[in-house]
Amino acid sequence: MTGESENGVTLGIDIGTSGVKAVALDAGGRVVASTTRSYPLLTPQPGWTEQRPQDWAAATLDALTELAARLKAEGHTPLALGLSGQMHGAVFLDAGGEVIRPAPLWNDQRTGAAVDEIEAKIPRGELIARTGNRAVTGFQLPKVLWLRAAEPENFARVHKVLLPKDYLGYVLTGNFCTEPSDASGTGALNLAAKTWDTEVLNALSLSVDLFPEVVASWAVVGQILPGMAAQIGLPPDLKIVAGGGDNAAAGIGLGLGAHRPGVGSVSLGTSGVLFAPLDTPTPDPQGRVHLFAHADGGYNLLGVTLACAGALQWFRDALAPETDFPALLEEAATVPDGAEGVTFLPYLAGERSPLMNPDVRGSWSGLSLAHRRPQLVRALLEGTVCALSDTYRVMGPMSSLTTLLATGGGARSDLWLGLVSGALELPVQHIEHAPGAAEGAALLAMPAAGLFPDIKAVMDTLRPQGEAVAPQPMTRALAQHAAALAALSAQQ
Repeated sequence: MTGESENGVTLGIDIGTSGVKAVALDAGGRVVASTTRSYPLLTPQPGWTEQRPQDWAAATLDALTELAARLKAEGHTPLALGLSGQMHGAVFLDAGGEVIRPAPLWNDQRTGAAVDEIEAKIPRGELIARTGNRAVTGFQLPKVLWLRAAEPENFARVHKVLLPKDYLGYVLTGNFCTEPSDASGTGALNLAAKTWDTEVLNALSLSVDLFPEVVASWAVVGQILPGMAAQIGLPPDLKIVAGGGDNAAAGIGLGLGAHRPGVGSVSLGTSGVLFAPLDTPTPDPQGRVHLFAHADGGYNLLGVTLACAGALQWFRDALAPETDFPALLEEAATVPDGAEGVTFLPYLAGERSPLMNPDVRGSWSGLSLAHRRPQLVRALLEGTVCALSDTYRVMGPMSSLTTLLATGGGARSDLWLGLVSGALELPVQHIEHAPGAAEGAALLAMPAAGLFPDIKAVMDTLRPQGEAVAPQPMTRALAQHAAALAALSAQQ
């Protein structure tokens, strides 16, 4: 390990849906400073979610100004800054680099007709083979087609379409760049070549010039603009590194990569996410789980269920607002496998992996007069885990997982993690501090800062250690879930 300064640090930025997080890491991977800023979410119509990219930029510059002042006061020297953020959003810029309209986000659902257009012009199997994924309403490519059809006057002004973190890179450097982990979530990146798929774009009558240059995730995309460096208080030669999409950056923080194919992750956040690293792009032929490029240069399978810890949040807010989460989880722990016959299907917002059905809805079944809140909560936890198990049945044969590292708010519950371990029949490890996307972005900046020779050395040296939780039986719950899901399918 070498460094330009004993007190050198790298910075990481994560443009999230609720706010931006900025962190500074020293060469040992320790957080020496962090701060957050929030910004509004716009919902102008049902099913639409947007944000103003200008709000991202203003919040980020404000957060970096605070971070720079704290680092200067403590004698730390910023050497490089890595970028991360929510995937799939579409920032439309004109020839002057100005934002044309608010950016539709990853969970925006306005693009159903655009998805139909893509599948009419490119057979689903061919699209999956090329890009790793079927057409998905939340991806960026359908948003471009939506703009062309719905707002032709705005589409005529478009010079570049950027992903959220890459817009911030443009603000900081004046350069248009992206990298494979985020670009593979657009629906237009050829995964094998890691370049824009001109055949896909040509079939849709779109120019490849709309999209930015694709570089490696650890590549320097430019230096911070001098005037901006002076405004924020950062060094004028600060290197800006391409970074990674939020899931990929978090994976870097956990040390997940193709060189450790047996170790993946499970996130029990608002949604549930299974991450499995791969060394070759191997998609599910039916597109039931996502295949993306990873920020380490390899690839990863990503299974996403739409209601995990968010389902427990919904339950508490709607039915038990006076009760805290630990109390609900303690009640659930008193109920045996199968929740005494109660089954919960967790499709409160439709479902992504593996059903790929935005219209499916959740339910409880098997209720009787004998059941109370503990059974409902136990069934809810089991239902979210069964959804992850459905996803893992697709991912398992294509991956080499032997261990899962746990992240997300739900990972604070050993019961919940034990249920995951029991259902997936994999060891699940609890991590005391699980690095997030901002930390992962800062790690991706370390080679450019001269702190490590390459990203593999960063991941191997700084990956966190976990402790396995005791698996919980899920035999009855899985059987009840399978029966309830079969009955639901028969109704549709």
